[in-house]
Amino acid sequence: MTRKTASDYDQRVLYLFDHYVHGRISRRQFLDRAAAFSLGGLSAAAVLESLVPDFALGQRIEEDDARLDLSYQEYPSPNGSGTMRGYLARPKNHSGKLHGIVVIHENRGLNPHTEDIARRLGLEGYFAFAPDALTPLGGYPGDESSARTLFRELDRAKTVEDFVAAVAFVETRPECTGRVGCVGFCFGGSIANILAVRVRQLRAAVAFYGGPPPTEDVPRIKAAVQLHYAGLDKRINARWPAYEAALKAAEIDYEAYVYEGTNHGFNNDTTPRFDEAAADLAWGRTLGFFDKHVA
Repeated sequence: MTRKTASDYDQRVLYLFDHYVHGRISRRQFLDRAAAFSLGGLSAAAVLESLVPDFALGQRIEEDDARLDLSYQEYPSPNGSGTMRGYLARPKNHSGKLHGIVVIHENRGLNPHTEDIARRLGLEGYFAFAPDALTPLGGYPGDESSARTLFRELDRAKTVEDFVAAVAFVETRPECTGRVGCVGFCFGGSIANILAVRVRQLRAAVAFYGGPPPTEDVPRIKAAVQLHYAGLDKRINARWPAYEAALKAAEIDYEAYVYEGTNHGFNNDTTPRFDEAAADLAWGRTLGFFDKHVA
């Protein structure tokens, strides 16, 4: 079966899908509105199904890759809710300490795609740790629809504190050098921007199509910041000019890239919104950024 790409869809349908996955419209509203556009002979329901992540498409590193030590780890939550859970990937049989990277998922929790991202970073020689924000609600439930529903029940302020605690967990692990960066996607990109504000010892924060922190908080950033934006992502990009102005005014060390013709989620290789050329370029820039500021 030929893999679908964004060019196989009416762009207006992709915008509707973006609204749907971010809780701005319901499934019924998506189906009703999508039916007004050209769907290539498919029903709106079939189109929606084709846009749902296929994790097999995006798996680059096997779940039992012999080159990696892989495990689930718990760390204390500062919210009085016990412990948080995350996925750890690091190179096997490595002598010496490793620099740390916190991997922050999209708005569906720690799904197989995010675990694969952690494994990719593990193979790059990092102590990569991907927390699951849904831990207080039982963790990632195994399907994207249920995960999105659960995600709306999270207390955003408490979730931020859990990710701040994740940085401290990685930083203080005996296997870690204490030098830590983070990378996040969508919701995770927004959290990466917040961590840049909140965690003074953070070395680097990389945000893929994430919302900015409050403008008044930008001067508090000590980390180097790298930002990746999709050219067609009107929702997120509308807030970029003010963020850029604040970064410049505060003289923050930052890099920003816009990938023209790409959609929100272009780095996620489990969906048709994936853009291989842009994703490869952005990922190469991310690794180079970590090499410069974390390693």
